[in-house]
Amino acid sequence: MSTSLASRTTAAAQWRALGTTVRVVVTDPALLESCNLLLARHLAEVDAACSRFRADSELAALDTAAGRPVRVSPLLAEALDVALRAAEATDGAVDPTVGSAMDAIGYDRDFQLVREDDRPVRLTVRRTPGWRTVRLDRATGTVTVPEGVRLDLGATAKAWAADRAVRTLAEAAGCGVLVSLGGDTAVAGEAPAGGWQIRVQDVTGPVDETPAQGPYDSVGLHSGGLATSGTAARNWRRSGHDLHHIVDPRTGLPVRTPWRTVSVAARTCADANTATTAALVKGAGAERWLTRLGLPARLVSQEGLVVTTPGWPTDSARGAAA
Repeated sequence: MSTSLASRTTAAAQWRALGTTVRVVVTDPALLESCNLLLARHLAEVDAACSRFRADSELAALDTAAGRPVRVSPLLAEALDVALRAAEATDGAVDPTVGSAMDAIGYDRDFQLVREDDRPVRLTVRRTPGWRTVRLDRATGTVTVPEGVRLDLGATAKAWAADRAVRTLAEAAGCGVLVSLGGDTAVAGEAPAGGWQIRVQDVTGPVDETPAQGPYDSVGLHSGGLATSGTAARNWRRSGHDLHHIVDPRTGLPVRTPWRTVSVAARTCADANTATTAALVKGAGAERWLTRLGLPARLVSQEGLVVTTPGWPTDSARGAAA
């Protein structure tokens, strides 16, 4: 997913954090630098709290708690709350207890390093422990994770961080703001005329380049969030297996799905990303599930066929199917 400049009055900055591309766009160019600095500080705090790849993160500290309650920061408590609510809302299709399964398929470090790794993997079908085994007490600020269970917040944390950041930036700057973290996009404040123009495609790419192949779509987002999840962007090959980062909690293995990408617009980016990930896991029933929830969505099959649910814009520009 790529975000394009909606008008000449906007200004944008792009860099990397949380292992992905960060893009911030504001409707008042004079405020770009201050918003960018505020965003960088926020994402550094999120990384220190939620990273699965940092030995010194709060999340990593839960691995050595041996099942004892651990007091966590309000930031991690909020991130865990979002992850557990996502699990409940999707009947466990999105589950934060997939950490060990992610390690087992080789996704145990920053993704740029995963593709360079040649360690063998042994794929074993094993249901994840399940989100109900995790107890979060917001009143005391403690979380209890059973011994041997590793948490992974990858399905919700970046989208939640985008929501949190864009609200903070819009309130501080008093202008329209867009924050995109690896294509998980949240907007707040007054949108440009016609909305924030966002191109939806199989793999995140430069905003000034349309994808060379595959279907794409451009939509105007006025509020809330838009997210795309897929199996094409973060994939690698190990021990003769083609692997990707969307794990099915029922098997502990990369999900086998008829969809290569799913895009959803929702009230928040976290809600949108939860729905896209769950749709990939739910597979053939995803279109009906999204329609029942009233979520505008665009699903692209492995063959390039585009399917949309009610509410998704149908009159915007499209590329030819791959």
